[in-house]
Amino acid sequence: MSRADEEYTARVRELLPRLHRTAYLLCADWHRADDLVQATITRLYVKWRRARTVDFLDAYVRTMLVRQFLGEQRTGWRSRVRVTDSVPETADAGIDVDAGVDVRRALAAVPPRQRATLVLRFYCDLTVEQTAEILGCSTGNVKSQTSRGLDALRRILSPAPDVEGKGTRR
Repeated sequence: MSRADEEYTARVRELLPRLHRTAYLLCADWHRADDLVQATITRLYVKWRRARTVDFLDAYVRTMLVRQFLGEQRTGWRSRVRVTDSVPETADAGIDVDAGVDVRRALAAVPPRQRATLVLRFYCDLTVEQTAEILGCSTGNVKSQTSRGLDALRRILSPAPDVEGKGTRR
């Protein structure tokens, strides 16, 4: 194995957990998240000679992942692959699993561009400017997508009144 391949393998091993979590938040399906990560690290390998010299490799790869996700949204990936609602994960003590599932389901219902914006801003903790750079849009667009995405999450997560006027969760 060449030195470049060894560097690539070591960096990908280090990046994988974050990439998987980010991919899952973008698409709400572990299997599809695996596919997104695989496509991203494959593209990274092809571009490794140039990518290994960038200052912030994590940001570079995260940008590749988000663009891969958004590209699949435009090409009809969802029409070719069946996505299920089940979430295969183990519960951790002390974490409100139901709330986490509710938020992930709500996030999955938000339009893809808004979802990508919310994941980058609040999960990856990026600034408006960094998010705009990754998405290839203006900072104003990031702000409006963030606002619309948060409004959509509030609507989805807000209790809906039942027949007798009592609030119930959707």
